[in-house]
Amino acid sequence: MTLSLTLGLDNVRDELMQMTSPGCYWITTHRQEDARKVARQCIAAQRQLVLISSVDSPQTLLAPHLKTGPEKIPMFSFPGHPRALADFTQDLTRVLSPKPRMLLFYTAVEQWEKLPSRALINWLTHVNKWLAAQQSTLLIITAGSGINNLRNHLQTFYRHLEGLSHLEWQQDSFNYRINWWMNVHGMFADRELRLEYHRDRLTHLNAEPQNTSLTSNDDTLFLAMQEVLEGAPPLSDQWQLYAENGDLLSRAQQASAATVIFSLHRNDEITALAAAIHSLRRARGARLKIVVREMQTSLRASDERLLMLCGVNAIVPFGAPLSRFLTLLEGVQGQIHSRHVPAELETLLKGSQPLQEKGYQPLDRFCNYVGLLINNALMPENSKGLLVALRPVPELKPQQVLTLCKPRRFGDLVTVLDDRLYLFLSACRYNDLDTALKFIFSLPHDEIFSNRLVWYEDQQILSEVRHMKTRLPSAWRDVAAMTLPETPAPAAPAHVAQVPQAINLADTPAKGSSR
Repeated sequence: MTLSLTLGLDNVRDELMQMTSPGCYWITTHRQEDARKVARQCIAAQRQLVLISSVDSPQTLLAPHLKTGPEKIPMFSFPGHPRALADFTQDLTRVLSPKPRMLLFYTAVEQWEKLPSRALINWLTHVNKWLAAQQSTLLIITAGSGINNLRNHLQTFYRHLEGLSHLEWQQDSFNYRINWWMNVHGMFADRELRLEYHRDRLTHLNAEPQNTSLTSNDDTLFLAMQEVLEGAPPLSDQWQLYAENGDLLSRAQQASAATVIFSLHRNDEITALAAAIHSLRRARGARLKIVVREMQTSLRASDERLLMLCGVNAIVPFGAPLSRFLTLLEGVQGQIHSRHVPAELETLLKGSQPLQEKGYQPLDRFCNYVGLLINNALMPENSKGLLVALRPVPELKPQQVLTLCKPRRFGDLVTVLDDRLYLFLSACRYNDLDTALKFIFSLPHDEIFSNRLVWYEDQQILSEVRHMKTRLPSAWRDVAAMTLPETPAPAAPAHVAQVPQAINLADTPAKGSSR
């Protein structure tokens, strides 16, 4: 039977998804559900396949039932620890007869993250020799938080991989990046496709038309709020100033390549401003330059990311002098906004604030919430927050310090484990930690804590959370829930009546008397 050797993506050219035999190909993605989509579509496109999984049981990839694909699929579960990789080809040789095959290896990033580069090169070299002897093709699909570190390693292994690509979720569609892909059609590199998931299929989307007039020439025009110039008059005839963001938005809806400058005063203005920028970018296209100037301290890191995802070219922070502001405006001239802006604003709002919880959480709920925040694909890797362990001074107990802890932002969580307070500060940068602690605790934090530990990388945080789950919170045991053996109360001693005794005072000589 002739092998199919294709990824099976809809509306994608054959040269960008066909594979060769022998050959080793690798696809990475952040989210496990995205890896599952690719794996199922690839399985459905094959005539013959061997399925190997180190994440879950391989049967889970076939549920619900696929309408197309091989009639019979040999399936094998593989250990998830790196040491098992040494016996990968030996195990396959023992259970498979020698003939050309298509093999799909479904893995998690944890299996590879602690493998040294030299060990990974040796493994790929050994696997390629085995594939050449078997005239077979291996497709590895890997997902998980921290995938970027693995991708950086794999990008240097072009001698050992016939293909390397990455699938990235962008809230309403996928960005499929092909580093290189080799097959009978030739070698293809540095390609990028936009895919949508429709009716259980990944399908290539045609390029979105640019809503830009070819005859308009307003790229030197500046549409701005009056206050961004700090009371100065318009700098030239090309400057048009407005008193309200709403008036500015109405004028900007007619622009094509002008520079539009909004102002921001308070944190509660961010949602409305994000909606205005989102509609403007979606309606007027990529040539428009959109700038936000912060007039008062109001933006958090997550708010900045939200505005950038909505289509902002640049954000001028509060405190930047006018000269610096004008220099930044020069820097955005000629820019073409290349980042994809999802069609649904609500998707971006939910992604930028994925958790509507704050304050104290029980240990198990705390760990689950932190895992949810770290696995949020919208936030950049290793910038999703800080996990902080704080040990109180000897004079204070963790429960006492907990009464001083008042997180105000959604996503800022606290729990108690043993003699420490654990804080997770969502979307907080490391250099902003002291400022955040100052606002969270009602007393100076350096006076109530003797030391602290900080984890800021995604994999570090997930590893510590897994370790926390295995430990009992000795400081918060539920005494009322403990079942103690019933001990019968001791019987009260029987009451014995006292018998009065007669005393003859005449027979007792008085002290100091003489006979």
